[in-house]
Amino acid sequence: MLSNIDWGRVRTVARTDLKQLIQARDFWIPMSLLGGFFFVVIPLILLLSITTIGANDVVAQVSQTLEVLPASAQDQIQGDTPEGRTGYALAVFLFAPVAVVVPLTISTAVGAATIVGERERGTGEFLAHSPAGVREIYLGKLIASLLPGYVTVIIGFTAYSLIVNLTVGNEIGYWFFPTPQWWLMILWVLPPFLAICLSLVLRLSAKVSSTAAAQQASGLISLPLIMIAYSQATGVLFGAGAMPIIVGAVAWVVAGFSLSRGLRSVDRSRLLGLAAGA
Repeated sequence: MLSNIDWGRVRTVARTDLKQLIQARDFWIPMSLLGGFFFVVIPLILLLSITTIGANDVVAQVSQTLEVLPASAQDQIQGDTPEGRTGYALAVFLFAPVAVVVPLTISTAVGAATIVGERERGTGEFLAHSPAGVREIYLGKLIASLLPGYVTVIIGFTAYSLIVNLTVGNEIGYWFFPTPQWWLMILWVLPPFLAICLSLVLRLSAKVSSTAAAQQASGLISLPLIMIAYSQATGVLFGAGAMPIIVGAVAWVVAGFSLSRGLRSVDRSRLLGLAAGA
């Protein structure tokens, strides 16, 4: 199916959407602030507070609460002091939702508006009569929706890793982050769920009549997937054996099927809804 795709046209569609997104400051500035707040501001304040307070009753009590974690998670916690162990647990386990929620939220917001937005901006008829086929338009807009989420993960994950190593790593005595479990979550668990979500959101964006409707409906789609992805990410970090690897593999299969269905089920009028006024 992909053998007949003109990837030059796919890149053109994706590049055009990304240029429009860069120019839309009312979108990327709030999203950048969202990523910076969760990846940098909150972790920095919390981890600095834990590692600089010193050994007192508050840190000791928080350290004792680590006993409620699963045994597999407790075995992973490193550090010889309450501050080090508490900081390690918070850095590795507490902030797992950030790596899942933020990129899914950003990419979903982009994907929800990418097709219906053409109609609202009045640029859709030009796209409808362009040489790009419907599959090339679909793939180009899929890539344009995926990239903002992945760029957020790369930048945010790098910044978060530095914060963790400079605060908790210095307390423990060596840099330890990212852990193998975090790599597994970022590279294996998150991508297929992001692809599944966007494959559904793009098809939804082709059917609704306004960006507001697309955003509202996409929330109903993305929320369950965020919950599932978060549960699997938590399982990875807590050391749930091979189950997260199996679930990730199943998610990759589902993502491939969903993307394939998206390519097969849409046509030009249904995807763009321009000349027919759909």
